[in-house]
Amino acid sequence: MSFASFSAKVVAWIGALPILMRSWDGKTPVQAIGTAPAIPEAKPQTIPTLKMPTAKGWEGDHTPTAAPGLKVNAFAKGLDHPRQVYVLPNGDVLVAESCGVAGQIHTPFDYAMFVTMKRAKAVGVSANRITLLRDADGDGVAEIREPFLENLNQPYGMALVGDTFYVGNTDGVVAFPYEEGQTKITAPGRKVMDTKPGGHWTRNLIVSKDQTKLYVAVGSVGNIGEGGLEAEIDRACIHELDLATGQSRVYGSGLRNPVGMAFEPQTNALWTVVNERDGIGDETPPDYLTSVKDGGFYGWPFCYWGKTVDDRVPQDPAMVAKAETPDFALGGHTASLGLSWIPDGVLPGYGEGMAIGQHGSWNRSVLSGYKLAFVPFANGKPSGPLRDVLTGFLSEDEKHSYGRPVGVTVAADNAILMADDVGDVIWRVTGA
Repeated sequence: MSFASFSAKVVAWIGALPILMRSWDGKTPVQAIGTAPAIPEAKPQTIPTLKMPTAKGWEGDHTPTAAPGLKVNAFAKGLDHPRQVYVLPNGDVLVAESCGVAGQIHTPFDYAMFVTMKRAKAVGVSANRITLLRDADGDGVAEIREPFLENLNQPYGMALVGDTFYVGNTDGVVAFPYEEGQTKITAPGRKVMDTKPGGHWTRNLIVSKDQTKLYVAVGSVGNIGEGGLEAEIDRACIHELDLATGQSRVYGSGLRNPVGMAFEPQTNALWTVVNERDGIGDETPPDYLTSVKDGGFYGWPFCYWGKTVDDRVPQDPAMVAKAETPDFALGGHTASLGLSWIPDGVLPGYGEGMAIGQHGSWNRSVLSGYKLAFVPFANGKPSGPLRDVLTGFLSEDEKHSYGRPVGVTVAADNAILMADDVGDVIWRVTGA
């Protein structure tokens, strides 16, 4: 038997064993979703569940399935792992093309994780580019495509303030000069904030309504601070960067991996979606959507969903005592990454609320996520059940993924645009 064949068998065994062990009870877990979710008791996994579909992509005219009353088309195809989308004031659409890269491999499980993630197209060679797309004729398909910024370092977040364009690289925020309508930036950038690279690598950005502050989302290095909490300083949090002074501070903390951010317009509160910890069950704890209070602490790594203690972690009772309870549970391991406020009328029949790009699970015996979802809002808070917008990203047998949703935003024409980093597509959703 060749080494490659033997390695593949080892990977398959490592991934399948915990799934088989947990499938004997014949129960599919009910997802922990909503403002008062039923979260199962934690069951620490000696070997973490490792299950991901093989990346397949979309073939021919195959598209995601739009919910009744909606339709979907490809705004742009043939991109290189598109992760985030951003709309400029003139309607041009920017796409951050970037990818996770392989970390260090120390254990058989590290190797199994690397092989699985590579097969699922979750790690690879990062394009390190932002591409500009323009739909000049208004037909819902971009016919102009230009490399807007190149030679970046795992770019994700984007934000324009006046004539300055900000990019969230994995190692910090960089500012570039911008002129309206230009299709390429060639001027050098200047770093305005450092962030620690590695671990959860995305650095999403959003600008305050008064255009004076930039919020920067930075995920943790590891799962539960297993490398020591010193390595997690200034991580698992959202920073507030003062654009006038260049000074930054931690705005909200205890957020294991906050990625998507959006402002709710009635209260002007900052909201985020957070990927919670792994290794204690299919639904434990759920990922979540929450408003972020200035100075608020949301539990990681000591506890989850309020004050539920994670006894795998050396405890700090004072931190547990002040942990905030998130606003809305999204289900276990959905990998909710994208977030955008959706005004009333954009999605016919949905009202106003938050659209969420759910990238999809790996630490779960029955896959979850892999869809574009919607949480309705009223009076500044979630007001109803989670609803599907786009589904059909998985094969029925869960062996293949055609795509994986990531960043989401509203285009100048009020269509919803969503990045799909397995399908290499930007999907466009409108009323039917």
